[in-house]
Amino acid sequence: MRMFAIAALVLGLTGLVHADDKKTDPTGTWKWTVERNGQKTERSVKLELKDGKLTGTSPTPDGKETKLEDGTFKDGDVTFTIHRENNGQKMTIKYKGKIEGDSFKGTAEVDAGGETRKVEFDAKREKAK
Repeated sequence: MRMFAIAALVLGLTGLVHADDKKTDPTGTWKWTVERNGQKTERSVKLELKDGKLTGTSPTPDGKETKLEDGTFKDGDVTFTIHRENNGQKMTIKYKGKIEGDSFKGTAEVDAGGETRKVEFDAKREKAK
């Protein structure tokens, strides 16, 4: 009986550790709304953590996908960079944030045409279908 209790405790703790790993897993589609000049725009990014490497894509307004670069993920902390071109103007967006469960909050530093601005974002993980 004692052996059964110990085995149940070990299995229970293993399940908790696995559930906690899943809770901070960045894999999924993250969506948020950005407001600029009174206009609201939906943004999203698809993240995937595989073999310790963070990769992903972000859709462009014309329906194409831009690959993420320099992605890192450790202990819920996420960073990645996106390079885009809009009307001939190149821009770099550096994301830095923290994932807790289905919430991803942080800042995006946008460098466009020599001007840099920071915007905060509060993304939610889209539920799997």
